[in-house]
Amino acid sequence: MQVTIEWYIALSTILFTIGALGVLVRRNAIIIFMSVELMLNSANLLLVAFAQQLADAHGQVLVFFVMTVAAAEVAIGLALIVVIFRTKNTIDIGEINLLKG
Repeated sequence: MQVTIEWYIALSTILFTIGALGVLVRRNAIIIFMSVELMLNSANLLLVAFAQQLADAHGQVLVFFVMTVAAAEVAIGLALIVVIFRTKNTIDIGEINLLKG
């Protein structure tokens, strides 16, 4: 039994949908941050699957760069979340109003 490209597309769609729902529904900054990472990983899964299907390494090279950018995003995003928590004592998106003076 061989796993076809349709299984990868279905799994990636499910992961992306869970991530999008996490961004839209949740109010916690860390949960939203993890949901964005889940969406990036679902796109990476599709890139690798199509690169394997087409026997081309360009998709896998692109995944490497996306993962590098995601790692930088994690470092900067978590630093911002920590700074916001230290100043506002909450990470709830609804309670944070950074533009109010």
